[in-house]
Amino acid sequence: QVQLVESGGGSVQVGGSLRLSCAASGQTFSKAWFRQAPGKEREAVASIYTSSGSTFYNNAVAGRFTISQDNAKHTVYLEMANLKPEDTGSYVCAARLGPKNVGWEAPSGYDYWGQGTQVTVSS
Repeated sequence: QVQLVESGGGSVQVGGSLRLSCAASGQTFSKAWFRQAPGKEREAVASIYTSSGSTFYNNAVAGRFTISQDNAKHTVYLEMANLKPEDTGSYVCAARLGPKNVGWEAPSGYDYWGQGTQVTVSS
């Protein structure tokens, strides 16, 4: 059992920045951030492989968001810059315990989920 605890959400204006953190209670194969806005489906934002550090991004956030990790702390971060109103949503951390036969963006490929932290971007 791995617990994931997110922090760092908040309200910012367009163009602002936020840093999200997700602390895991144990080792994972990879971690990812998903987001969900009211009335919309859950959307993959970014992912990072624990061992290699390889990263993956949704095209909508590439160049503005950066995912990173501190393996000693089992923690993953999401640095979000140049935020837009469409970035508003609940940001949820997810973790895989091993490789899966689905892409990094598939929610079905994750074993554990956090509770989420709200990000609101206003114009």
